[in-house]
Amino acid sequence: MASATPSADPAGPQDRISRILVWILVAVTIACSAGMLAATRSTYQQAAPIPQLMATADGTPVLSYADIVAGKSGFQKADLMDYGSLYGMGSSFGEDYTAEYLVQLAKEVRDNLAQARYGQPFDALDADRQSGITRTMRAELQGIDLSQSHVVLPDTVARAIDTLRTRIGASLRRDDFTKGYTGARALNPESARQTAGFLLYSSLTTVARRPGKDYSWTSNWPSEPLVGNQPTPATFTWTWASFTMVFFAIGAILVIFRLWIEPKAPNETFEPVLEKFFAPTPSQKALWKYFLVVAAVLLVQILAGSIMAHYYTERASFYGIEVDKWLPFAFLRSVHLQAPIVWIGVSWIAGGLFLAPIIGRGEPRGQRFLVNLIFWVLVVIVAGALIGNYLGIAGIVDQHWFWLGNQGLSYLEMGRFWQILFFVGLAVWCLVLLRAFLPTLRTLFRQSGSLYGLFRIEHLVWISTLTVALFYVFGMIPLGSPNPSFSITDFWRWWVVHLWVELAFELFAASVTGYFLMALGLVSRQMAERAVLFEWILIVIGGVLGTGHHLYWAGEPGLWVGVGSMFSFIEVLPLVLLALEAIDQHQHIKAKQNFPYKLAYLYILGAAFWNFVGAGVFGGGTLNAPLVNYYEHGTFLTLNHAHTSMFGAFGLLAIGLLYMVLRYFNGERPWSDRCGVWAFWLYNIGVVMWIVMNFYPVGWPQLEAVYTHGYAYARSLAFYDTTTFWQWMRMPGDIVFAAGALLMAWDFLAKLWGQHRARLAAPGR
Repeated sequence: MASATPSADPAGPQDRISRILVWILVAVTIACSAGMLAATRSTYQQAAPIPQLMATADGTPVLSYADIVAGKSGFQKADLMDYGSLYGMGSSFGEDYTAEYLVQLAKEVRDNLAQARYGQPFDALDADRQSGITRTMRAELQGIDLSQSHVVLPDTVARAIDTLRTRIGASLRRDDFTKGYTGARALNPESARQTAGFLLYSSLTTVARRPGKDYSWTSNWPSEPLVGNQPTPATFTWTWASFTMVFFAIGAILVIFRLWIEPKAPNETFEPVLEKFFAPTPSQKALWKYFLVVAAVLLVQILAGSIMAHYYTERASFYGIEVDKWLPFAFLRSVHLQAPIVWIGVSWIAGGLFLAPIIGRGEPRGQRFLVNLIFWVLVVIVAGALIGNYLGIAGIVDQHWFWLGNQGLSYLEMGRFWQILFFVGLAVWCLVLLRAFLPTLRTLFRQSGSLYGLFRIEHLVWISTLTVALFYVFGMIPLGSPNPSFSITDFWRWWVVHLWVELAFELFAASVTGYFLMALGLVSRQMAERAVLFEWILIVIGGVLGTGHHLYWAGEPGLWVGVGSMFSFIEVLPLVLLALEAIDQHQHIKAKQNFPYKLAYLYILGAAFWNFVGAGVFGGGTLNAPLVNYYEHGTFLTLNHAHTSMFGAFGLLAIGLLYMVLRYFNGERPWSDRCGVWAFWLYNIGVVMWIVMNFYPVGWPQLEAVYTHGYAYARSLAFYDTTTFWQWMRMPGDIVFAAGALLMAWDFLAKLWGQHRARLAAPGR
């Protein structure tokens, strides 16, 4: 094994197509950023408003601005979003609060109207009178003008809100293990009542009409026959337009790829800097700890997910043990959601740190210390956030819940202090990589002699790490306290959940994969840079304004139905391109004799497959269509998309990068792919079993239930009780998947230990 880092040979020149792609990328980035700024401004102006006061005709207060805002804080403090959902956002385990309380509110108003008009409860009336009462109920709810500072509520609605607020407030604090619900320990009677008021206000936004429009603040979502909610004409029109556009766009991408991206460049150069094995540098040797954290956190995620899956079959206990009392579903879900962000993020951080001395052609002074510092900062963040999540839900962290406890937002549960610390860790990672990359980045820029030199593959790798750090910041708006509006809060949440994952993660994945292809001698520098630039163009077009497909129904303006549907369908295009490139990569690997990284590229090719299937077919190609999403939103089909895209696309890629690092560390010593290959197929078989035996057998009937009976019923215990068999059938896939994770963890340990022993036995030790 060589004892030095790769030599700094001159890089090959950029070809003409790459330079054109650079201009297109810059133009697209500016245009999409300007469009997102304009849409952000409209979102702030047109989001569902919160009146200063909602009162009866005689001035009796019903709901105040202060109570609604305090109730939103209570909703987050109790982490209710990890038990049920609001506007379909959150957990699919419990009820959707907006849909369920909309139905309860409508029924309560009907009874009040029936008593006022006929002196009888609604159910005692004949069909004609019931029909008239229902029409009146709809008119009263739809006629509420939330845009007014002081809203006058009909007496029947005011009495219904007052009755339900008391009932819901009490239920929020009470354990109901038949539903798998652990009472909100973080709420006192007053804050529970305020939270109930916020939930009822949210339900009103789904039925009250926007001024001058014939649809609600949520574009008539959820589907609910009782109040007359059904899709708007725009929902249908934009669905048709987006389906039409995507088929034309796929054809265009195939033509562009075949004619301009795929052909060999003139005077192409190959730079296989990783074709030979070099002795690991001190900072690279320090990465062994990252592998252990990845394996451990993945196993924790699987454990939490398995217990959660069992809750769907036996909500009152875990095989007779009442774990609900001390292990609430909301806490398990917060762990299950944050764990993949941790282990995938740690994998990518480790991959970047591994590349640092290779791309920089040397080890900067103090690099090992910085690698260790980043690791221990990450450990402190993970431990602190995990403890804070539990203490926040348990109500132990009271006044400082927002900073140290659980923020109560899906995927962004960790307290603000831990969020800031995590961002600092990402920023330090970027700076450490820049410090290491800098000699090569400067050399490439000088060789190019123009600004084009800022878009070489090494520059793109570092820029992608910068986006990973940068887009995480937007989840901390506003910094010091919760935003009063859930619509605005959810808007910024999706800047992280979507833009961070489906933009920054995709940019990083494309650039790192492209660099490895070049560094292993599979493709020329020109081909790698051309392909990555083209992918980046498509990712930016679909990833930025494509955020809108998450913003259809949560009180944001209706413009997102059009913008989100058209641009989110573009997200499918880079996934088609990744699938095409994966086929090409496979052909290159087959043609290369004794290719040492076959195991790593097995995972990377698997990631390309699931990126296309999980994110493309199960996501952008179907669920993003507004008319489909209107009925599907927040069902098991969403879980199908989330699992297959998050693990299949990003998880497999992260594991592939780690196996690539392990293989490089192993050098010329004996190496076996066997355990890693078995783990790969166990992972994939487990995911397919989830799809075939759980997600679809539950998701399709649930979709039909939304269409037939309304969203509240489809998310109720009454519906889930009809799917018990298929909920149990999640277990076989869990067992197979967990076996893959255990085998991978063992393989990591065995290979790291073998390499450690080999270094100890090396001459000169």
